[in-house]
Amino acid sequence: MELRSRLRRLAALGSRFLVVGAVSTLIEVGVFNLLVFVCGWDVVWAKIIASLVALVNAYIGNREWTFRHRDRRGRVSELVLFVLANLVCTALGAAIVWAGVGFAQLVLGRDPGAVAVNVVNLVSIAIIVLVRFVLYHRIVFRAAPAPATGSGERP
Repeated sequence: MELRSRLRRLAALGSRFLVVGAVSTLIEVGVFNLLVFVCGWDVVWAKIIASLVALVNAYIGNREWTFRHRDRRGRVSELVLFVLANLVCTALGAAIVWAGVGFAQLVLGRDPGAVAVNVVNLVSIAIIVLVRFVLYHRIVFRAAPAPATGSGERP
């Protein structure tokens, strides 16, 4: 029964993470499209800025809802880990967008349109969601150590 209970807690945690992520994704996609297609920004810089804007929502949503029950090591330490994890994720996302748009240009023989650019962006977001969940779950919003008596729960 312990495994079933752990899986249920992990599913609940993952569900809350996905809701926060969905809102952050809408923010990121909206800012990305605004910067690329309205303001004429380069896709890589637009990806970086859009990711950073969405991070504000992600931090507040994950800290105050998804991982609210987790150990609070101090706001500064937690925020530093959050920023570092997301710098890695933002760089990885930008690299995926750069490579994906470059590949689309190669295949199409021209600059890709809005649909192709957004498909590449969404693929990068899907990959990054998995990386972020692991980083948040294991490093940023870590669980408090279990008490020595063995009566504590680990989400």
